[in-house]
Amino acid sequence: MDDLDFSAPAATPKPSAPPAPPAAAAKEITPYDPQLALKFFKLAGELETFAAGAQLFAEREKPGRFFSRGARVYLLIDGEIALTLKGKPLNLVLPGEMFGVLAVISDSSRSATAVARKNSRVLSLDEKRFLASLQQEPEFIVMLISSMSQQLVFSMNRLIAANRPRPPRIGGQGLGKTMLADLRHAMGDPTPKLMKAGEVILTKGAMGVSMFVVVTGQVAIAIDGVVVEHVGPGEVFGETALLGPTARGASATAETDGAWLSVSRDDFMQIVKVRPAFGIALLRSMSERIQYLGELIAGG
Repeated sequence: MDDLDFSAPAATPKPSAPPAPPAAAAKEITPYDPQLALKFFKLAGELETFAAGAQLFAEREKPGRFFSRGARVYLLIDGEIALTLKGKPLNLVLPGEMFGVLAVISDSSRSATAVARKNSRVLSLDEKRFLASLQQEPEFIVMLISSMSQQLVFSMNRLIAANRPRPPRIGGQGLGKTMLADLRHAMGDPTPKLMKAGEVILTKGAMGVSMFVVVTGQVAIAIDGVVVEHVGPGEVFGETALLGPTARGASATAETDGAWLSVSRDDFMQIVKVRPAFGIALLRSMSERIQYLGELIAGG
């Protein structure tokens, strides 16, 4: 599949060194990396060809989530894939872009219909192939989690900008007790950090280098003083920091007594290599949060 490298830039002369810029307050995060996505899909992906006009999947179709039959996600190699909703254009997928991911992760119906606009080639992964690739390239799940985390913050900011009362989301699926226990064991059984009601855990704008998993209790996530989420046991916050040191997009305050675990990027990568299902569980939890906020935004 060496002919699938579609994004290598042409060589350009080196410019003279510019003056050193002032130190940045925070790292600019751009989660999606098409080269990493291509590398991941090439590990175990199945190359499929679709003629112009062929349908890959239909809106309201239930693909089944990972570990279920029929689950499949895609990376476009060449051609164009049109995404439509109720017959109206929604998005155009171009080479190097993934599609069909959220419905599979969240066990929800497809939110759009995908049709090839041109003769197209895609790499597709079912659950078995996805997990096989993930064990070899855990960096990919970090990219997905960081991208979804940015989407969460974007949705939260849209709700706040609407300036209308919204019920904060309360708890969700999260990681189960067994998964939490496995996580602690994989990290060397660290003692969770105790928190007291009212204690500030994260401050918006502060630099972050790790994500947090709530072990017991409840944490309020707020942007500019407006509470947008209540995160409970097994759920995570501060996920964008897995991609690298970056400014926190929201504040987190303990609402009850409880405890949390801090998970570094290195910890996370090692855990996913051993148990890729852990990464999938986090994605499911985050997709549930994104869908809830999306429904609030769509509700006007």
